[in-house]
Amino acid sequence: MDVQALRVSLALAFATLVVLLPIGIWAGHALANRSFRGKAVVEALVSVPLVLPPTVLGFYLLVSFGARSPLGAAFATLAGHTLAFSFTGLLLASVIANLPFVVQPIQRAFEAVPLDVREAAACCGLTPLQRFLAIDVPLAWPGILTAALLAFAHTLGEFGVVLMVGGNIPGETRTMSIAIYDRMQAFDDRSAGMMAAVLLVVAVGTLSVTTWLAPAGRRRG
Repeated sequence: MDVQALRVSLALAFATLVVLLPIGIWAGHALANRSFRGKAVVEALVSVPLVLPPTVLGFYLLVSFGARSPLGAAFATLAGHTLAFSFTGLLLASVIANLPFVVQPIQRAFEAVPLDVREAAACCGLTPLQRFLAIDVPLAWPGILTAALLAFAHTLGEFGVVLMVGGNIPGETRTMSIAIYDRMQAFDDRSAGMMAAVLLVVAVGTLSVTTWLAPAGRRRG
């Protein structure tokens, strides 16, 4: 078991949630309750990481984060090191790769909140912020929790984007999935199997919880 790689994976997963969950709640709520020109395009862009091969997504992110790109050059000037092949770059890539896993479940959860409940709250004098905090979020919590679990599990198991953007730097960008690949390359089946088993347990646990949450979402709708 590569404990160092496990720590990097857990740190990346938790950091991704901290950054992405507020964005996902805001974006999911906006997409669920607002109609605007170009909404279909925005929803399609959010879904791109679901259908684009991870290595392709990783390639475009690597180009965007590289020292020759405006973003990469600006970051290198401020931080003193490149955005690509750093934990910060890996975190930014993880946020982008996990966007649909967070936004879509949260959007569906907000869409399932009954309109008459919102209207009743408005008639009672609640402000939009009060309605959001007292009505929307409590009723949509199964979808929000599902999104958090999916993003956490997906981050732990992500390989293509991690390899392209983060590389394989021990203690910084070397995650569990990269460590498993390395162990298999070295014909160390035992270590690879142990780490793969950890990811399998996380995946099964995540799917079990999200399946259990689904009936609550249907009852609420």
